[in-house]
Amino acid sequence: MLSFAATAFVGSSSTRQGINFIDDAGGNLMTTDLAKLSARWVDWFKDSALPLWSGAAINPESGASYERFLASGEVDKAANIRLRVQARQIFVFSVASERGWMAGGEPVVSAMADFVERIGVHESGEGYIHLLSPSYEVLDSKQDLYDHAFALLACALRYRVFKEDSALVRADKLIAMLDSRFGGVGGGWLEGDYATDRRRQNPHMHLFEAFLALYDATGEAKWLARAGEMFALFETRFYDGKYGVLREYFNEDWSLLDGADGEIVEPGHMMEWVWLLHWYGKRSGRDTSGYADTLYETALASGLTPEGLLYDEVSPEGKVLKGSKRCWPMTELIKASIAQARVGRAGAEAQAAKAVEVLLDRYLSCAKRDGTYIDQLDSNNEVLVDFAPASTLYHLIVAAMEVADYVKESEA
Repeated sequence: MLSFAATAFVGSSSTRQGINFIDDAGGNLMTTDLAKLSARWVDWFKDSALPLWSGAAINPESGASYERFLASGEVDKAANIRLRVQARQIFVFSVASERGWMAGGEPVVSAMADFVERIGVHESGEGYIHLLSPSYEVLDSKQDLYDHAFALLACALRYRVFKEDSALVRADKLIAMLDSRFGGVGGGWLEGDYATDRRRQNPHMHLFEAFLALYDATGEAKWLARAGEMFALFETRFYDGKYGVLREYFNEDWSLLDGADGEIVEPGHMMEWVWLLHWYGKRSGRDTSGYADTLYETALASGLTPEGLLYDEVSPEGKVLKGSKRCWPMTELIKASIAQARVGRAGAEAQAAKAVEVLLDRYLSCAKRDGTYIDQLDSNNEVLVDFAPASTLYHLIVAAMEVADYVKESEA
């Protein structure tokens, strides 16, 4: 089975001062509760989410995924189609097939991949466009780095799960295109083939993920080397050691972007990097624990609400800049907590259990149609965005797999 976790190893266990950890010894949620929550979550995928998103959420004529479900529970057939969503759904149905969480996944993935190659390829013949209308007319032909990170991730999983050799050929062509056309000053790549006033860490974070997935799928060292390039960018550009945070927005030369946007810190992305750093450390042999510990602790201290939710944006000093709370940062809190628990960090397992409980109760169970979810809560924890974007399913399934694997390891 596909797993983004390596064999667990035990590190030192210590209590962090001033951090909102859940005390393992305090009678809170522990492995037994996490196992029950995991089973509930996996059942939600098997019985509700995957049948819905691989059925009603797909246009049977084209094989393409629709963008979202409305709050009413109906498919939004009027929404424009992002190519990155097709890549994410290819990922979701691939891993679900490998895990045995859904039947008939291969033809769904194959039809969606065929749609992307038939409709989504850029007029240059290299890479993909950005946006289609509901009737699949090209609305935005720009080539976006973030989109192509998920195209690479989809390639990795198509090869890993279904042994599609063409997916590796496509991955090689995509990275060659990025190198030749979008290589940026100081490492990494530009945002795409369009003008912009900034560079972001976010597309590079997802390229880090894609390179690690390609390495796991193929065993080819070139992909681990590529992941190493992203780790170098993290160390030298993205990570702010003064505050122990992840920076988001930069100038062309990777200097920090001036103004208010340069001060934005996203706790969800910090948690995502914690998980990725552990994954990279296990594959490369590099000790990434110092970075992972600091990001995890800082994100908990400045980003976690008393209810166990994560703020969308804070400042480097911990001031809340955006008090809303999207669904996907909760999945990253779960993944980071599981990664920290695997190396014996105090409180991390209980934090994971609490986060799963909050996610299920606040975002999944309260949706009007079973198998969908709430996208965002406001500063008062009331529903702000009630539609269910297809793109979130990728976050949800990775986190669910991490929890299921951890429970299985703990019970072994």
